[in-house]
Amino acid sequence: MSAAAAIVILIGRILFVVFPAYISGYQGHFKSAEGYRAYASSVSFPVMALVTWPAGVWLVAASLSIALGIWPDIGSLMLAVFMIPTAYYFHAYWKLSDRGQRGSLAQLFWRNVIVFGACLVMFGFFASADHALRFAVTGSAIKLH
Repeated sequence: MSAAAAIVILIGRILFVVFPAYISGYQGHFKSAEGYRAYASSVSFPVMALVTWPAGVWLVAASLSIALGIWPDIGSLMLAVFMIPTAYYFHAYWKLSDRGQRGSLAQLFWRNVIVFGACLVMFGFFASADHALRFAVTGSAIKLH
């Protein structure tokens, strides 16, 4: 992998995790925990114990894994797994009748689907690149050669 390609990929890794690490993880699940807990309760999320700091830790850990290159394949899978219940429970636009609310939640739902897809692409890339991924602390934990 060329240095130019490695730099572009590193910048992409860092930019990709700003939202899950800082906006959702830190500002949301840590600093706005009560609001997140109230919303989770309003949508009948079945595992309330995971809504605040455990989800925040999960998002920050996954994001750091990707950005720093510490088993980034695992970090990308962690984010992918997070997107499934998030999209289904918290952005269930099909349950709403109000067009405005429905449209807002639909955008958030499809954003989660896009992130899920990007995480799968990153997983495949990281797991096949392994130690060829530059600017990374480790290679991949799962090898797809």
